This record gives sequence, C-alpha cells and structure tokens, in this order.
Amino acid sequence: MRSRTPDRLCAEAVDVALAVTEEAAGPHAVGEHLGVVAEGDRVVTHFFACKEPAYRGWQWATTLTRASRAKTVTIDETVLVPGRDAVLAPEWVPWSERLRPGDMGPGDLLPTEADDLRLEPGWTGEGAPSDEEVEALAAEAAQAGGAEDEEVLARPPAVATIGAVAAQLGYGRQRVLSRFGLHSAADRWEEQFGGKTVMAQAAPANCVSCGFLVPVAGSLSQAFGVCANEFSPADGRLVSLGYGCGGHSEAAVMPAPPRPAPMVLDDLHDTEALPLHPDPHASVDAPERAEEDPGRS
Repeated sequence: MRSRTPDRLCAEAVDVALAVTEEAAGPHAVGEHLGVVAEGDRVVTHFFACKEPAYRGWQWATTLTRASRAKTVTIDETVLVPGRDAVLAPEWVPWSERLRPGDMGPGDLLPTEADDLRLEPGWTGEGAPSDEEVEALAAEAAQAGGAEDEEVLARPPAVATIGAVAAQLGYGRQRVLSRFGLHSAADRWEEQFGGKTVMAQAAPANCVSCGFLVPVAGSLSQAFGVCANEFSPADGRLVSLGYGCGGHSEAAVMPAPPRPAPMVLDDLHDTEALPLHPDPHASVDAPERAEEDPGRS
C-alpha cells in the first residue's frame, strides 16, 4: 500500500534529486523545486520546474528510494511529466472516427470492417447446387411423381441462370448494401438535397416534375433521381424528388427576343435631289443663285 507520508530521508534529499535532474536534462532546463510526493514505502518523487520554452507547464520528476533500514538514498528515474498548465496534444482518436467526407485522395485506400453495419453478404453462388445435383433432384422428382417424361416437371433453374439474374439485380457481389446502409445514405442525401433545404423552399416547383431529372433504378427510384441541369447547384447529384431550384425546366417560359423589322427601301421618291441638311428659309432656286454669285455665302 502506498504511504501517504513521504519518507523523511528521501524527502530531504532535494540536492541529490536536483543534481540527478540537471545531469539528465541540463542545468539550463531545470528550475525551482516544486514539491515532493510519496509514491510508496520509502519511495518519493521530487518535482522541478521545466525551463524549456517548448514544454511550458511541464515538470521534471525524479524518483528516489532507499532500502529498508538503509540510510543511503538511491536514484530510480528522471522523467518529464505534464503539469496542470501543460500544453498537451488532443486525445488520440482512431482514424475511422477522424475520417470525414472528402478526405480521400488519389491512391488512398479505405478498408471496410468485416462487421460493417452498412453492408450485408451478397449472393455469390457459394453453396448452390451444381448442375449434376440439379439433374439428380429432377430425376428423383420425376420418379416419385410417376411421370414418364422428366421434362414435364418444372426443373430447378441452373446455377448459371441464377447467377445471371443475380448479376442483373446487382447481387452478384461479395457484399451488398444493407437496409441500414441504404437508409443512412438516403437520410444523408435528403439532408443535402431534400425538400427541407432553403433552395427547395424557394423553388417554384419540385424535381419530380422537372425535365432535367434522370430516373434511377431500384427502390431509390421512389424517392430520388439525378439532376442533369448544368446550371443547377445539384448538377450530377442524387436529389430528392421533393427538392427543387430555380433551374426547373418549367419554372418560366422565356419569351423569344424581339426581331427587328426588315429594312424597307423607298423607291417611289427621288431622294438624290434633296439636301442632307435642308435650310427651311432657303427657296427652291437658292442653289442656282449661289452659282451666279460665288462671293455670297
């Protein structure tokens, strides 16, 4: 059991602890004596201030001990420990909890745990009966039913047929998306591009009636689609059918720009005899008089 009262000989050996600490850390890094703490029977730890600028608030801890009935103090260890005002690194968090969307870059690998709740085992054909076993089962069913022709009975489908159908349905994989994973993704997409967003609340209509909506297959088709409007903030994203934006295909019918009337040439009047800037006070014969009197302006 740890003793609450420090050993007297070990507690009084401050000079010994200081000398050991200065030898380990250097005289420039050791400050004043801060106190002593009992670690056990005849085991105490002396604390000295750390003067290193990079370790503000830390302390040097030198542990001394002595044998039973011995008066000579021996050295245990000298370490650097954080104090109350020490600057510490944040608590370590596993990478799986620190990872955020967008952190992955080219060449990065993100392994998935074997018990990931977002995934469940898919159909890969493992454990399915072979073609020989299927034929044997069909023959036994024909004999038991008394049918003369084995082809009369409905034969179980071959593994190749099952595999082709599973591949078309998207189940020909080692693991597929579970119901939990599907709902989690749907909630996340609904939060980003759903009907409750500010953009959707101000939109003239929803995506369900927009001509730029590309339908998707599967159960997601009942609630989501892909936006194909390059001017929409959700272009190329999976959007909820209740989402909307100002780029709706039927938001407004833009009128055609007015076209100017074609140019009309007046060929009924002789425009060559008319001056460009006619003088309202001048008479018709003014040009003739101007030719007769060149000095008149």
